[in-house]
Amino acid sequence: MRPRQLIRVLVIDDSAYSRRTITRILQASPLVEVVGSARNGEEALRKVLELEPDLVTLDLEMPRMDGFTFLRLLMHKRPTPVIVVSGRSCDDDAFKALDLGAADFIAKPSPQAALELSSIEDELIRKVHAIRDLRIDRVTDRMQAPPPIMRHRRLRLQVAHPVVVIGASTGGPSALMQVLGAFSVVPDCAFVIAQHMPSGFTRGFAERLDRLTPFSAREAAEGDEVERGRVLVAPGGRHLELVAEEGRIVTRVVDDDGSDKYTPSVDRLFRSAAKHYGASLLAVVLTGMGDDGRIGAQAVRANGGRVIAESQESAVIFGMPRQVIQAGAADFVLPLAELPAAILGRTPVAKDAAASTAEGV
Repeated sequence: MRPRQLIRVLVIDDSAYSRRTITRILQASPLVEVVGSARNGEEALRKVLELEPDLVTLDLEMPRMDGFTFLRLLMHKRPTPVIVVSGRSCDDDAFKALDLGAADFIAKPSPQAALELSSIEDELIRKVHAIRDLRIDRVTDRMQAPPPIMRHRRLRLQVAHPVVVIGASTGGPSALMQVLGAFSVVPDCAFVIAQHMPSGFTRGFAERLDRLTPFSAREAAEGDEVERGRVLVAPGGRHLELVAEEGRIVTRVVDDDGSDKYTPSVDRLFRSAAKHYGASLLAVVLTGMGDDGRIGAQAVRANGGRVIAESQESAVIFGMPRQVIQAGAADFVLPLAELPAAILGRTPVAKDAAASTAEGV
């Protein structure tokens, strides 16, 4: 896609009201052109092949051909970035769509959507604009990666940093599954994750991590202790910070007051972790749009910790890692496949941030 070319979008939804509303929202952006709409997967597949859009917005629950079947066929016939815009019938629906190739998802505010659809306007526009930086080949590569295999939950692998904080946005769920699922045994460190995700979905995501990786994972609650061998996931739609309480480091869940552009905030998590862990902390910035994580990564470095940014080689959207690298806040820039070894302290020195910056990242 050329830098100033309009983002051509096909809107798919069985509700006429939803089609009109999503079209109106998108057409308000000077960067977007809605090239068509479809009522079901069969019609949508024909129009994708005819119109060749840059992006598809997709409802999952449709007659004749549902969103899941459409996704399977689309990624086989003409891989195209997809943002799911759908009511949540169950938590697993969104993750099933991501597994089938959707780049991101937005939850309709209620199962009926109706007059509340306009409340997702800012989020929808932001994610559609970010599609310019999305690499659809990275999405299909991850679809073909072997699924993680459940291993024994044994603390055995020694690491250089006892606490690892990870931030991610678009493309993050599959990236996190790939990284955490790569360990044969649990490393002797704690993981705390801020993944941009709406309310109601992070519990299901944490349960998937718990079920499909060797880690004990859960959605973080107020007062959870940061423990080695455990993965804590920031609650969707809220912020997660780490605080000292009676000689322990525990979680604090903070409501979003609108002052942060992204929720859960990677910057908030990183800054609070840097304050308490200093040189013991490792921060990892994965795929995602925007600049969340840049200020937090600078705080980690300022307090003696280390920072790894995912490389452009593997990132679905290179926005967040690029911002960290350009700010001079990354110690290493690595593709996703090399992150598990790096977490264990086996980072190849040749692939440091200085080299990446010199190459023009």
